Amino acid sequence: MKILVIVPAYNEEGSIRGVIEDLRDNFPQGDILVINDGSQDSTSAVAQSTGAKVIDLPYNLGIGGAMQTGFLYALQGDYEVALQFDGDGQHSAGEIPKILKPYQQGAADLVVGSRFLSEGGFTSSVQRRMGAKILSFVVSGLVGRRITDTTSGFRVYGKNAISFFSDLYPEDYPEVEALILAHKKGFRIEEVPARFQPRMAGKSSITIPRAVYYMVKVMLAIFVDLLKRID
Repeated sequence: MKILVIVPAYNEEGSIRGVIEDLRDNFPQGDILVINDGSQDSTSAVAQSTGAKVIDLPYNLGIGGAMQTGFLYALQGDYEVALQFDGDGQHSAGEIPKILKPYQQGAADLVVGSRFLSEGGFTSSVQRRMGAKILSFVVSGLVGRRITDTTSGFRVYGKNAISFFSDLYPEDYPEVEALILAHKKGFRIEEVPARFQPRMAGKSSITIPRAVYYMVKVMLAIFVDLLKRID
């Protein structure tokens, strides 16, 4: 099975080497593609020094633009699976086989690794936990199955999903919106437990005001997605 590991990275010079080394040590069968999303630090140089394939975007497009670039690369390279693996070091490459399993068994087109289903759960701020529960409730109701981690950046996309998202991938709140669009397209979505860890470097920029702003905006984006026509 030909697998592309897409690593979107923005200002991750402190973690990107460790992420690549983790993937090489624990998932050597995957081809690594780092999407340097207009970083203002040495993310690209550090990634290139490891020998990884790197695509430098001319400016910061956000996770949506970075992932769509990866999907286009996967489509052109005839990859069967695209694996999203964030560049901040929160994911563990040793967990990848669990995320792949539902697709390999023919049970899913899109698989989400959930930090909230893993043993011991996941420690985060109050605003993050509240936001996660609200989004879980809304998205689960819309897609007809329980999704606990709607913003997870640890995902497996099968070949049909790669083709679809290379042409239409949301830009504003991509992880959440992609679940809505995938459901509308008729893709099978599964969620499995995945162990997350603290980011290797840097810190989250989420504050309470930003969390509230995010929730209002993402709800509007979901409403718009529901109105979109999916061919």
